[in-house]
This record gives sequence, structure tokens and C-alpha cells, in this order.
Amino acid sequence: MENIFNLFLFPHIVSGFLALVVAPIAMVVKKGGRQHRLWGKIFFWSMCVVGITAMGMSAIKSNIFLAMVGIFSFYLVASGYRALYRRHVNSFKDVAKVDWILVAVSGLFCAGLIVLGISVLSSNIAAPFGYISTVFGVIGCWSVINDIKTFTIRDHHKENWMYHHMSGMVGGYIATVSAFSAVNMNFLPGIIQWLWPTFIGVPLLIYWISIYKKKREAAKQRSVAT
Repeated sequence: MENIFNLFLFPHIVSGFLALVVAPIAMVVKKGGRQHRLWGKIFFWSMCVVGITAMGMSAIKSNIFLAMVGIFSFYLVASGYRALYRRHVNSFKDVAKVDWILVAVSGLFCAGLIVLGISVLSSNIAAPFGYISTVFGVIGCWSVINDIKTFTIRDHHKENWMYHHMSGMVGGYIATVSAFSAVNMNFLPGIIQWLWPTFIGVPLLIYWISIYKKKREAAKQRSVAT
């Protein structure tokens, strides 16, 4: 059984490391350009391998938390990636089946993280694992709800697809950094090991999106003025 586990572990480590390296490159190159699309696709497919191998390892080790975090990480990236293909979504009939499946499965897993976290905290309020599970579950459910909004509110996604794309891809990268930290930064307290990327990355993501929104609004005003 250990040999089978290692068959999942090696590609998990390689793809996770690749995701850690290429995501920052995709962030800094020109948005929408050939390099951005290339590195973004490499990041996405690396995260696909991370998610699949995490599920395999969790089945072997009977570690439900690993499975849920794997789905959580993959969902954020997949949601951000699919945002590019939903730019013209304007009603239920425009939503592809793959998006409904993604939302339904991920919603269940993220809700499971919240339930698991609350269950742990009800037994031990000081257990770091409970807070980690709850925080990840809340973030995942918020993303699922945001996805559903894009399916149901007319013109919502047409106006906000870029911000949705940024949130999903960067959110997935934050989750990847969190997993790397949890495995390698053992000098930190347990809860900090897992959550420092969230505490730092989420405010930076919000600030980054606000900059793009201001630029877009300024461009609209200039267009109206001319």
C-alpha cells in the first residue's frame, strides 16, 4: 500500500512545486498575452494533477481532510479558469453542465469542511485543525455562492468575469502556498502554518482587484467624455 501511495505522492509533489513556480510568472506578465495564457494553463493543469493525486492519497490514508482540501484548492483554480469560458453567460441556459457539476461537488466538499471544523471545535475550542477547516470551508462556500450569482444575475458575469478569474486563480495559488507551508514550515504554530498565506494573500488580492476596478471605471469615464 505504501508503494501505491508513493505513486501518487511523487506527481503530487512535482505538480505542486510547478504550480508554486509558474503562478507568479502568470501574474506578472502582460494579462491576456500569449505568455500569460501559457503559464496560466500550466498552472491550471498542474493543479489538476495536485487535486487528483490528493484524492488518491486521501483514499489510501483514509484522510478526509486531505480530500476536502484537495477539492477546495482545485475548485478555486477551476472556477477562475472556467470564468474565461463563461464571459457570455447571461442565464441558466447558457451555463455548461461542467460548471454545474463543479459547483455542486465543490459546494458539498466545502460545506463538509465547515461541518468538520465546527465538529472539531465543539470538542476542543483550541484545536487549530478546527479553525483551519472552517476558514477554508467558508472561503470555498463564498466562491461557490459567487459562481451561482454569475449563473443567475443577468449581465453579472459579463461585467465581472475578469475579477472572478483573478479571484479563483490567485485563491488557488494561496491554497497551494498554504499546503506547502503546512508540510515544510514546521517551525510555525499549526494554525499559522496553514493560514498565514490566507491572512496575507486575501487582502492583497482584494487590493489588486480594486486597482483593476478603478482603472476600468476611469476608462469608462474617458470613453463617455469622448
